[in-house]
Amino acid sequence: MRFRKPARIVDNLWYLGVEESGVYVLRGNSGTALISGGMSYILPDVLSQMRQFEINPAEITTLLILHSHFDHVGIVPYFAAKYPAIKVLASEAAIGTFQKPKAIEFINSYNILMAGNRIETLKGFDLEWRSDITVHPVREGDLIDLGGLELGIFETPGHSNCAISAYEPNHKILFPSDAVGIPYGDRFFPAMNTNIDQFLSSLEKLKQLEVQLLCADHYGYITGEEAATAVQGTIREALGMRALLTEALVRNGNDIDAAARWSVASTYDQMPGYFLAREILEGVLKQTLKYIKKVAGSEERKA
Repeated sequence: MRFRKPARIVDNLWYLGVEESGVYVLRGNSGTALISGGMSYILPDVLSQMRQFEINPAEITTLLILHSHFDHVGIVPYFAAKYPAIKVLASEAAIGTFQKPKAIEFINSYNILMAGNRIETLKGFDLEWRSDITVHPVREGDLIDLGGLELGIFETPGHSNCAISAYEPNHKILFPSDAVGIPYGDRFFPAMNTNIDQFLSSLEKLKQLEVQLLCADHYGYITGEEAATAVQGTIREALGMRALLTEALVRNGNDIDAAARWSVASTYDQMPGYFLAREILEGVLKQTLKYIKKVAGSEERKA
């Protein structure tokens, strides 16, 4: 079953933010984690919801970034500056991204773009990414101990090369970010941006986990049988998307730009109201199409 509104999910877990961009608070006996960083415009909602659910931001000990894309790190600068005791964690590849000036410029500019008219609500908040934010590395197999609860780290590239997922075994909670399909409508939209084969390999890894609660970064959380089968459902959708994008290349004479425009139109036909701006989704699909074209060219040369 899918839920998209901020709520206390179980006794020690909350979903905060808005429907299309959310974060999670997981409270243990000796530590509290803020999981993911959403888009910057959700900050006023997050702070209001923390007051509503009686979560003191000062209790947060860990902020876990699941990958470095702009729509998953927007509120990190505020919490890192306002509460310097928070330990910010991410993969080594994500840390490398945060050290690139062009990447920081992209994060800041696209968060402004996506905020739109809501930018007025952010006045007075420091939400600009800078190189002085200290981020510590986590790797495959690491455990984040919150006291009575542990988050296990899995490296799950494919959506991005820096993606990680977190799993809490006591309650069988998976925090996959976009390594599992985005639960838009009744779909699991496979955002396999950088490497389709890595994306599928990461899903095979996550498929081994028993999942009762899947906490997505976009469009909320999922419980029950649908959570248990989300990874397998994403695999099916990923294979279908690969076939669709391959068709787009054929239809458009292997022209990446034309194939991307055709694919964007097809995507919005199937998912009207999807949160990403058209220009961002087109850029994402170009990445995927380039990978498909590269793999097809390699296979032709081998033949």
